[in-house]
Amino acid sequence: MDKLKVGIFIDAFFPMIDGVINVVDNHAKALSDKLDITVFTLRPCGKRQDTIAHPYKVVRCKSMPVFFLDYDLPLPSLDRKFKKALKESKLDLVYFHSPMTVAKAGIKYAKKHNIPIVSHMHSQFKKDYYRATRSKLLTKLLLRGTMKVFNQSDCAVAVNEFTEELFVKEYGLKAPTRVIYNATDMLPIKDEEKAKKEINEKFNLSENEKVFCYVGRINKLKNIDMIIDSVLKLKEKSLNFKLLLVGDGGDREYFENKVKKLDLQDKVIFAGRISDKDILKSIYLRSDLFVFPSEYDTDGLVRYEAASQGTPSVVLEGTGAASGIKDFETGFVSKNDVTAFADKILEAIEDEDRYKVVCKNVRTKFYRTWQDSADEVYKLIEELTNKYGGRK
Repeated sequence: MDKLKVGIFIDAFFPMIDGVINVVDNHAKALSDKLDITVFTLRPCGKRQDTIAHPYKVVRCKSMPVFFLDYDLPLPSLDRKFKKALKESKLDLVYFHSPMTVAKAGIKYAKKHNIPIVSHMHSQFKKDYYRATRSKLLTKLLLRGTMKVFNQSDCAVAVNEFTEELFVKEYGLKAPTRVIYNATDMLPIKDEEKAKKEINEKFNLSENEKVFCYVGRINKLKNIDMIIDSVLKLKEKSLNFKLLLVGDGGDREYFENKVKKLDLQDKVIFAGRISDKDILKSIYLRSDLFVFPSEYDTDGLVRYEAASQGTPSVVLEGTGAASGIKDFETGFVSKNDVTAFADKILEAIEDEDRYKVVCKNVRTKFYRTWQDSADEVYKLIEELTNKYGGRK
């Protein structure tokens, strides 16, 4: 029997890297043995090109730069080669991960050929639109247009219960929903002592120092202010520790200046962007806690990365980052307050036996691979193609 043909539609792709692109790539790779996958996306402007050899097909359309954004604007309706490739694709299902121009091309194809549509909800669009426009009216209009796209889905996949509730209760999603959690491709390190020793040497850490880490964009949106303010309170309590801030971003200079102003240079290490996954895994392993007080993220793939090495996360209650984490069982959940966040860090590590149980749980109950996630996506695709029919 021929494989089902699935088109994944996304408005940004490699060489750009972000969380949504990461999800698409890992799902596509994990599903390629069972499905005939084609990713429909944009061709980036300028000299930046995708040099990765993907195990699935990629069809790209023309794009134009958007000068006030990091992303280019796809122009599928103006690209004859793209339209021809889509027309001849003989898809059984359309699956979109971003609700813009490329997704609309996929939806148009699905409606014409009467095949099911799946969407994947990743982002807090209302926050994004307001941050970009500073206008409640424009935000309302943009969100209405976005939900018009999502509401054409036969099923809308949410990355967790927080996102599902946000889209249904606040954004006006009417399509049926399904929660499918994200994951990571990181595997547990086998030689733990060697990995910890390498990180100690690389960052001049002593063996008895507690280590807390953050991995991601160095951006005010990620609430790194709370992390640094918590470091000040932990220093006042004479705790022997270091904070590793791994990543880069437009606000790095702001945070470096803040660290100097608060006289925390002896506690905070700006590690910069680290693309070597072996080093990154070792940082997670050496860290006692992964600190992630983001209110912006709907999920946070980095939480799964940390969990792969048995490192629990400290998150804020009522946020997307807290989804799936039970306090003192699979991580640590703090109230949204600097003092409370610092106290939660101390509380997490002060009872060593209880801390070890949480570390074990985070590996067995929270950590999951992309194959685990993709298997659930495959079941959903099978359900929908059986229910609504398709070109088999």
